[in-house]
Amino acid sequence: MVTKNRKLFMCHQMALEQESKAKEKASASNPSSGSSSPAVQVPTAGGSSYGHMRDANVPIIWVLGGPGCGKGTQCAKIVSKYNFSHFSTGDLLRDEVASGSEKGKELQEMMKQGILVANETVLKLLEAAMVKALNGTVGYLIDGYPREPAQGPEFEKFIAPVDIILYFECSNETLVARIMKRAAESATVRADDNEDTLKTRIATFRENTEKILVQYPTQLRRINAERAPEEIFADVEKAIDELLAAKGKK
Repeated sequence: MVTKNRKLFMCHQMALEQESKAKEKASASNPSSGSSSPAVQVPTAGGSSYGHMRDANVPIIWVLGGPGCGKGTQCAKIVSKYNFSHFSTGDLLRDEVASGSEKGKELQEMMKQGILVANETVLKLLEAAMVKALNGTVGYLIDGYPREPAQGPEFEKFIAPVDIILYFECSNETLVARIMKRAAESATVRADDNEDTLKTRIATFRENTEKILVQYPTQLRRINAERAPEEIFADVEKAIDELLAAKGKK
């Protein structure tokens, strides 16, 4: 199951890269069309077109950071203190497959055939999860998404605008050291937990993430993640408290 889940996640990642390249090519060949993609009606869990999240006035936070930056720890602290709902697109895909639902079976079959999971499918899963949690949550943490520059505008078009982006900054050396330490202490050895592969992953992450962040200068909150978790969380609290106050939630 671990291998199948990793294959599914890799298929998803390949889909994101393929979509991004296709959109860049289309934009280059038709400059007058602009950078936005055609409007797509994304159904909610209730079957209607999108709009639930846009009208809900519930805070939405994207949480970004390189592998080993500690965003998982910070997300757990946010959920505990603020009662936010925490969603990872990779987890949503894996959960859907594990559920045995018709959509999960379709995704599993796509994985077996090597068919790429479209970003629209990921957004549908994400929106359905957000709508389901709507009545019992203070806000949303969208962990590790967007991963490609085109995905931010698509999320905002199909679901709702992002309020703030928490970007946990670490040097490459710190990220590598943390991952290698975690790998040494883990009973399960991942094939990509070696220094050369990690450096490649980090370089790819930085290239894509900077292209994402430049689109959202007013929403961006850069947080020094080289410090102890408690010190980092103090800055996280400040950002979230300000957001909740601005939205009349505090």
